[in-house]
Amino acid sequence: MNVEDYIIKQKSPQKEICQKLRQILFKTFPHVKEELKWGVPSYDNGKYYFVSLKSHVNLGFSMKGLSKEENTLFKGSGKTMKHIEIHSLDEIDEKNIVKLLRLIKNE
Repeated sequence: MNVEDYIIKQKSPQKEICQKLRQILFKTFPHVKEELKWGVPSYDNGKYYFVSLKSHVNLGFSMKGLSKEENTLFKGSGKTMKHIEIHSLDEIDEKNIVKLLRLIKNE
């Protein structure tokens, strides 16, 4: 299975959210490495991922090198990975997502 297969298998609206997040990732980082890791789409050797859940999609980020203040931009109790939750296409704030992606990339 590849990332496209993963996305196609999802139900709406998660499928469309995953498609949009993938588009944003490639628009932001055209040459980013994409793979299935831990059974979910993963980018830049695990620096970013998204996972379709029952009622939403989590867009996950590596927390390596971020300050405590920057950590508050994300949800989750993990020490190395945190996420933002997206419940609908309307909730996707592309500017903010790009800002967060670049914040992590620079660390």
